Amino acid sequence: MRSDNWFSLKYSNGEVVFLDQTKLPAIEDYIHTQSHLRIADAIKRLEIRGAPLIGIAAAYALALSVKEGYSDELFYDSYLTLASTRPTAVNLFNCLNRMKSFCENLPVDERNCQNLITEASAIHKEDELACETLATNGIKIFKSGSRVLTHCNTGQLATGGIGTAFGVILRGFESGLVDMVFADETRPLFQGLRLTSYELSKSNIPFKVIPDSAAGVLIRDGKVDLVITGADRIASNGDSANKLGTSTLSVLCKEYGIPFYIAAPSSTIDLKAGGFIDIPIEERSRT
Repeated sequence: MRSDNWFSLKYSNGEVVFLDQTKLPAIEDYIHTQSHLRIADAIKRLEIRGAPLIGIAAAYALALSVKEGYSDELFYDSYLTLASTRPTAVNLFNCLNRMKSFCENLPVDERNCQNLITEASAIHKEDELACETLATNGIKIFKSGSRVLTHCNTGQLATGGIGTAFGVILRGFESGLVDMVFADETRPLFQGLRLTSYELSKSNIPFKVIPDSAAGVLIRDGKVDLVITGADRIASNGDSANKLGTSTLSVLCKEYGIPFYIAAPSSTIDLKAGGFIDIPIEERSRT
């Protein structure tokens, strides 16, 4: 049974409350803030991460930026600040642009924090429902006793709901179809080791964390039945960008003839990107 006594992010009583993911799994530290700048900093520092959750957080942040009163200058400056936080996850830009369009279509005297919060909450709810739809559709990929390998983190810590790839795995496990999950540690920031293992443990799903380099041996030896990951951005031709190491897994799956799946909501699709070459790839500083 999944543990529901935790959450990744919510809006409550005029503030955003989020779990600082940089301190997991050792410390569950919830940050309370009404500052859009604090949320922008949290996205940059990976305290808030995961493509869908970044977009949701930015939507709430943009609304909070005008809590003391609306002005075009403040709103658009805040928009640009939030848009500069992470380059690869297109959900960020999709959500911010939706908030901008929503605001611009409001009468001037209705451009206020509360109306914008209502729209941000709608974005949050839609992602929650999208996760459930992905999980319902995705359960078809499993057979009884499936052994699944996943890369990076795609659960409640990365989304507004139960997760993308993780949500599919969760519903598969609850239906008695998933026996074991192998979680790549995910270099260089160890989202698999720190975060996916945390969520698997919370959900009581049997798992083992493995070095990224061990995936090939497990797949070769027939110990993995399928691989499923999330995505930060999907181009119009189907090319998908995810954490470093995902491409290697897809090639291994092709070589050894096992299924490889991407699970992502429509907000991750970038129709303006023709292919992988058009997807900006984030390279973090050494410090």
